[in-house]
Amino acid sequence: MARLVVVSFRLGGTDGVSIEAAKWCAAFRSLGHVVTTVAGDGDCDVRLPGLAIGANDAPSFPALTRALGDADLVVVENLASLPLNVAARAVLYQALAGRRALFHHHDLPWQREHLAHLGGPLDAPGWGHVAINQQSVDELRQRGIEAQLVYNSFDCDPPRGERDATRRALGLGTERLVVMPTRALARKNVAGAIELCDQVGAVLWLLGPSEDGYEPELEALLGDSDVRVLRGLGDSNIHDAYAASDLVVMPSTWEGFGNPVLESVTHARPLALNWYPVALEITQHGFTFFGLDEVAAITSFLEDPDETLFERNLVVARRDFNLVDLAPRLGRILEGLGVRSSPVMSS
Repeated sequence: MARLVVVSFRLGGTDGVSIEAAKWCAAFRSLGHVVTTVAGDGDCDVRLPGLAIGANDAPSFPALTRALGDADLVVVENLASLPLNVAARAVLYQALAGRRALFHHHDLPWQREHLAHLGGPLDAPGWGHVAINQQSVDELRQRGIEAQLVYNSFDCDPPRGERDATRRALGLGTERLVVMPTRALARKNVAGAIELCDQVGAVLWLLGPSEDGYEPELEALLGDSDVRVLRGLGDSNIHDAYAASDLVVMPSTWEGFGNPVLESVTHARPLALNWYPVALEITQHGFTFFGLDEVAAITSFLEDPDETLFERNLVVARRDFNLVDLAPRLGRILEGLGVRSSPVMSS
C-alpha cells in the first residue's frame, strides 16, 4: 500500500479533467492505495486556493510541501500540462524535486492558440507521463518527453435514465431533442449545435454553464436564433439527459478527448460531431458517427434508427475504452515507477 496525492487546479467538478481524475482515484484505491486529493477549487481533501485557475497568488512552497506530505507518488492532473496558473506550476515543480511523480496530461499549451507561447511540461528522473490521446504522446516525444497512452475510460453499462419523465419535465412532447453535454466556451462551437438543430428541426439542450467570459456572446447567439435552447441539467442527471435525447452533438473545434463521444456510445445514442483531431483518432478504432454537416444522413437515421449501429459501437467501446481495464493498466504504470499495488478483493 502506498500513499498517493492527486493534485490539480480543480477537482470534483463536471469538467473532463475532474471526471477522469475521479476515475483514476477510484482505480488507485481499488489497487490498495491511500489517496489524498489537493486542488485550488472544488471538492477535494486539501484546498490550496493558489492552485486554482486564475488565482492571484500561487501557494507558498511550504504550504504545498505540507499538502503533499510524505506521499510515495504525486499524481498531477493537468496542472503542469496546461499553463493556466504558471506561478502555481513553478512552485509545484519545486515541491516535486526529488519526488516520484506521474503527470496526467489532458491538454498541452501548443494545442491552444492563446497558450502556444507558454512552455510545456518538464521531465526529471523519477517522473512518469501519461497522455490521453496519441497526438499528445507524439507531440511530447518530439519535445523529449516519453509518455504512455491511456485513453479516458468509461462505464460501458451505465445507469439508464428516465426518458419520458425527463422530457415531460422539460415541457417536450414529440419534438426532437439534441443534447450538447458540455460547458459553453468559444471552442465548444455552440453555434454549430444551433445550426444543426435548425436544420433537423430539434430543440437543443445545452447542459453545462458558460465559462471564460463567454456568456455575453452566448446570449447574443441565442437571441439571434429561432431554435429553442434549454440550459442546465436542473433536477435531472446526465443519464436522464442522454435518455431524453434523440441525438448527441459535439461541435467542438478542439477537445483533448471529448467524453460525450464515448458517453453517446455507452448510452446508445447517435452522435453528430465536428471532426476535431482527437475525434478522428477515436473514430479510427471502428466507431460509426455522423459528421456535423451530414444533415440528410442524420435526419434519415432519426426517422428510422438502425439499432445495430449502437451494438457495433458498444463492442468497440468495451474493447478499447472500458473502465474495467483502467485499474490494471494504472497498476502496471505504477509498478514502472516503483510503486507496488495490492488490489482490494471485492467480497
